[in-house]
Amino acid sequence: MIKDQENLDILRKIKSNPNYSQRELAKELGYSLGKLNHCLKALRLKGSVKIKNFKKNPKKIRYLYVLTPKGVGEKTKLTINFMKRTMAEYDQLKKELEE
Repeated sequence: MIKDQENLDILRKIKSNPNYSQRELAKELGYSLGKLNHCLKALRLKGSVKIKNFKKNPKKIRYLYVLTPKGVGEKTKLTINFMKRTMAEYDQLKKELEE
């Protein structure tokens, strides 16, 4: 469940700004650079994210992160699962308060 939440957070951030550097993305998410790198590699292997190098960038270390159609589907699935869990927790808390 934690991994799903991490993947959802990463996919959301990439969708909102594909031009983040890994360092900026890690800082934004509160992850270490190593953890983010590991997560991005896993998402790339799953086919959820494409990582493209800026060929004309003099720094050559900047990448563009693009959600693939599979990544958009994964983000949607993870969002729905998140909402289901949240609603179940809400219903459980409401039930406990009523007792």
